[in-house]
Amino acid sequence: MKELIEGVDFYYNEQGLMVLTEKYHLERGYCCGNGCRHCPFEYEKVSEPRRSELIAKRKANGNTAEKR
Repeated sequence: MKELIEGVDFYYNEQGLMVLTEKYHLERGYCCGNGCRHCPFEYEKVSEPRRSELIAKRKANGNTAEKR
């Protein structure tokens, strides 16, 4: 497994939780279904109704894929 690099593959949010970046997700190559903040795969494996909620939230923020 690849060693993750802080600021490239992940960062820590205000609550101290690790957030994986869009770059990390693209390198992994698939949606894991957890509803990750920077998912570039339109949450394809997230179950409804959560998937629709996440997409609507992203669009309301004016983002197609959030980037840090």
